[in-house]
Amino acid sequence: MGNSVTTRGKAKYLGGVGTKVTGISRRKFKPNLQRLRVTVGRGTNTTVLVCTQCIKSGKVTKLVHQQPFRLPNVEKAKPVAEEAVPSGPRARP
Repeated sequence: MGNSVTTRGKAKYLGGVGTKVTGISRRKFKPNLQRLRVTVGRGTNTTVLVCTQCIKSGKVTKLVHQQPFRLPNVEKAKPVAEEAVPSGPRARP
């Protein structure tokens, strides 16, 4: 629970004489619920109301219609490292 404060007037920094409180009423803080299809149990899908904090934190698993495209694992040949050859005035044969 909290208060909803109604004000009237122009702020002093904007050139007014200041804002005045004209009313205070009680209000409720409600969660931001979204209807989301999630995977529950062993591949069972259902629609539930989920808060946005749970969606962001990963507490629920979203329904995946299609797996994302992935490239096949192809190992690349690693280049052979060459030995460093000294050069410059300090280089000695």
